[in-house]
Amino acid sequence: MEPRSDSWFLYYAYGSNLLRERLLLRNPSAALCAPARLQDFKLEFGHHQGRTSSVWHGGTATITQSPGDEVWGIVWKMNTCNLSSLDKQEGVEDGIYVPIEVNVHTQTGKVLTCRSYQMKDYVSGPPSPQYKKVICMGAKQNGLPTDYQEKLEAIETNNYAGPVPIMEEIEAAIKAEEINSA
Repeated sequence: MEPRSDSWFLYYAYGSNLLRERLLLRNPSAALCAPARLQDFKLEFGHHQGRTSSVWHGGTATITQSPGDEVWGIVWKMNTCNLSSLDKQEGVEDGIYVPIEVNVHTQTGKVLTCRSYQMKDYVSGPPSPQYKKVICMGAKQNGLPTDYQEKLEAIETNNYAGPVPIMEEIEAAIKAEEINSA
């Protein structure tokens, strides 16, 4: 059965998809819903089965249960027609991430049930500077709490200095947006 074009789902992003331009590259229906907090989880970075991400050249973000901790992110409202492109971006068919359901708290006190993703079977490892930059840009773009932004800024990277084609795509999208809004 094809998903109806008028059906939506909520997606909770905590990694590179915090940045609107990153998410829109593959998922044009995404609309900002709200910044939100995921209680009793923490942000980690790692390599699926110890293999470095060929897209980002470093560890990528995941969330793990951790009582007393919290992760801040963004709830995006997305058309169901983008569910397969989102799953593909997250490497679901390759078994890298699994979709999970999380309950997050918005700043107005609402609890929203969202789809999110968790890396399976990973080995901890630092992100590339480019990946970290995208996460920090997204956190800033969406006004996540300052102390959380500072925590993100303090993340150690692997100092990778080679090419990251997706970063060029994101920067081109940001530039194009600036030209269009000028």
